[in-house]
Amino acid sequence: MDIEKEAARIAEQGECAPRLARDPVNLPMIRTWLEAIGDEHPGYTEVAPPAMVQVWTMAGLHGQRTLDDPLGAMMTVLDEAGYTSVVATNSDQTYHRYLKVGEQLSVTTSLEDVTGPKRTGLGEGWFVTTRSTWWVGDEAVAEMRFRVLKFKPANVPGTAAPAASTTAPATTPAAASSTSTPTSPTAAIRPSVNRDTEYFWEGTRQGELRVQRCGGCGLLRHPPGPMCPECGATKPTYLVSDGYGVIYSYVVHHHPQVPGKQTPFVIALVELDEGVRMLGEFDGEPSVGQRVEVVFTKVDDDLTMPSWRPRADR
Repeated sequence: MDIEKEAARIAEQGECAPRLARDPVNLPMIRTWLEAIGDEHPGYTEVAPPAMVQVWTMAGLHGQRTLDDPLGAMMTVLDEAGYTSVVATNSDQTYHRYLKVGEQLSVTTSLEDVTGPKRTGLGEGWFVTTRSTWWVGDEAVAEMRFRVLKFKPANVPGTAAPAASTTAPATTPAAASSTSTPTSPTAAIRPSVNRDTEYFWEGTRQGELRVQRCGGCGLLRHPPGPMCPECGATKPTYLVSDGYGVIYSYVVHHHPQVPGKQTPFVIALVELDEGVRMLGEFDGEPSVGQRVEVVFTKVDDDLTMPSWRPRADR
């Protein structure tokens, strides 16, 4: 089967027919969602949290994909070609406004890109990217770019042994960073840079660890976002952190393999002296409460990654 040809055929079909949400935006679902994630903000009585947008159009436990659904069609193509396993890799959402209680949503999806075959720590696979748009009537209220990896598990008989990929999907700004420059720029997992995060990555290029600060109430937050969760202001600024903190938690990553990295490596959640927490790779033997400082590693002219090391004077 010619996977690229099939991908082009599906992409040419454009957006699928709108899929209507089963229920209008409603308070019971909002309250359930807020309780599940531990959000106690009192303001969601007439509008829904923006991050809930996908909830409204989920098909439910027994839902079935429509015949023109591009993600389902591409999954079928890859299943038939032997790429039977799937893992989500990243999702980027953009919100245009709050959804109001009582509004009825619909969603359309198109196939944006299919890239492969790639060798990954999970096995040989293809990265499939779709774009979904949520609508209220004729008004687009949110979009999402969603990427999955469809792969042949490495332990399946007849599957070639995996090797590190030279390309990979993007990550969030609080991504694991490298403490050594990769042999080539494409070896690193590159972040997804948008209008909400570009200030952060411009800062790392200049050797600054920038933390978003609300232009209204002054709240510090990370990861960054378009709107302050405290006062609702939409004009964020930033402060430059001193780059010191303590390890709040950490994991030692053994598997799967990560493009451009050698396992095992340590990912630390660091609580900065300014109060926010930030993820990054840690170079050393970690312990909770350990004092650390930021390190900036230049990958290429466009990308400098922040990571952590034990603080020299502590």
